[in-house]
Amino acid sequence: MPTWKPICAAASLLLVACAQATFAQAASTSQPAALPHPTETLVVLGEPVPVPLAESSAAVVVLPVEGQTLLLESPQELLRQDSSVFLEERGAGGGQADLILRGGTFEQALVLVNGFRINDSQTAHHNLDLPIPLDAMNSIEVLHGAGSTLHGADALSGVVDFLTAAPSASSLRLRAGEGSFGENEESLVGELARRRWSSRLTAERNFSTGFMADRDYRNEDASSESWISSRLGISDLFFAASDRAFGANQFYGPYNSWERTKGWFASGRQDLGSRTVAAFGYRRHTDEFVLLRDDPSVYENNHIDGSWQASLRHTLPVANSSVLLFGLESDGDSIRSNNLGLHARNRGAGYLDLDLRPAKSRWNLSAGVREELFSGGLQSALSPHLAGSLRLTDKLKLRASGGYGFRLPTYTDLYYSDPTTIGNANLKPESAWSGEAGADWSPSSRLTLSATGFYSRQHDAIDYVRAAVLPNSHLPAGCPANTWCAINLSGLHFAGVESSLKWLPAKGQTVQVAWTEVIGAQPPLNGLQSEYALNYPVQNLHAIWTIALRGALIVTNSVAMTKPYQQPGIPAWNPNPYAVWNAALARNAGKLRPYLRLENLSNTGYQEISGVAMQGRSITGGVSLWLGR
Repeated sequence: MPTWKPICAAASLLLVACAQATFAQAASTSQPAALPHPTETLVVLGEPVPVPLAESSAAVVVLPVEGQTLLLESPQELLRQDSSVFLEERGAGGGQADLILRGGTFEQALVLVNGFRINDSQTAHHNLDLPIPLDAMNSIEVLHGAGSTLHGADALSGVVDFLTAAPSASSLRLRAGEGSFGENEESLVGELARRRWSSRLTAERNFSTGFMADRDYRNEDASSESWISSRLGISDLFFAASDRAFGANQFYGPYNSWERTKGWFASGRQDLGSRTVAAFGYRRHTDEFVLLRDDPSVYENNHIDGSWQASLRHTLPVANSSVLLFGLESDGDSIRSNNLGLHARNRGAGYLDLDLRPAKSRWNLSAGVREELFSGGLQSALSPHLAGSLRLTDKLKLRASGGYGFRLPTYTDLYYSDPTTIGNANLKPESAWSGEAGADWSPSSRLTLSATGFYSRQHDAIDYVRAAVLPNSHLPAGCPANTWCAINLSGLHFAGVESSLKWLPAKGQTVQVAWTEVIGAQPPLNGLQSEYALNYPVQNLHAIWTIALRGALIVTNSVAMTKPYQQPGIPAWNPNPYAVWNAALARNAGKLRPYLRLENLSNTGYQEISGVAMQGRSITGGVSLWLGR
């Protein structure tokens, strides 16, 4: 039976520590500190406190956004630089896209914005339905492997965090562009920077008539964020909203469907001294789905879901530069739907993590544990984690980590029903143990190499299956023919290797190559076809060459090559490896900054989701007006 004793003990210690920190802060007579601005690459994911990237014991990739926004249509393009990330996009423009890591399903990756959960409780298909515009982001951090100890549910195969940062100067930026297939895009960014107060207002939209019938889209996003420094510390207030409508031809079967999602997200984070942070966030998301766009009366779904989250963290110095982290979290979600019904559930968690980093030593060790309790009679989840690194020389570091991740079924997994898909109210939560070991080598200031071997063993993985060939006696009970039915799978194993290279061949040039291979030991499906769990690349490679020319002109050339997994005995929908070539150039200085993006120059015909064709060659160009510093 679950017990609250570990959480209560953590709560008692944390409240005492918070009281001490708050009292000490109130007694201080020092002046408020200036707002922090990023000066070096610090890692937040997988660590109890931010540490320099070179000292992280976890496999983390940091993707800078600032300075590259003119070269990117959406954050998804930047995520593709990580070869352990596979995006299952259903079209251009940054609309509906799912993200998987290291062979896991898109439901097994946790998506955050500034550390706040964005995963959708209705359906994990909307995990990248981000409320934050690209121009508001500062960087993206990707944690490979289980991360439930520090970050909670859904972090079985990894965590992706979209981060913002206070502006360092006041400015106004306007952008407008046009492109193929009736594409149009505009954005506005206004920033104010003061010593103890900063603010950013961002708005953007893009739309297209579509590269084929019923594949048009319209995306609109806006956000406002303010940072205030006081004697307590930094206050961070954030609000964002989005509205996306898109033709969903073939997205969920052989139908000319249409869908529209809308949402807003608000959060507040407050420092309570230098060691304690309190945070609260709320997200509301709506989904309108029409099965036949030209006849909505045949079948239509309307879902409204909301979620809230609250956390309190405190770090306690232990022996020199080591720290002990205490944390309490609570969150809940609910849904009101004409198809799924009315449901709600809550979770509470307590966790601690000891991070040992002895002064002048060449090693570090982090050990943590989390206990999470679920409402509704579900069992609790205990998530341990252990990670460490050893620097053999100034240029070579070894690291290893292991942990546990878990996920509850979404409301769609449990209760959904339409002509092609049936949920399962008896689904069990899924979980996974994973481990990894790797090395980072920097033989010179111009070359960095990294390699990691990983392994994951999943339990009760949630997937949808149907018969590949009829009749089939192995269909789940109550599952009609030609219908996807939700079940728990046992026996999923994934192993693989990921590697990356960063080389600076000459001044102003950067070459980055990343390659990941995944090997799966899959259970016998007895003639059944998997919809999601076995849709992953066995080989994924990304190479990008960036050149900064005189006059601040930046040119990028990138090639991504993917070989998808072929289910045994299932007719191939994407039988061969495919390559996609993109290029972009932009001026990154001055008041007028023109840009040009060329997508899929190879005009490759490919699918990342079975039956959903991706857009061919396209060109987009425009100009950005920068006023201020």
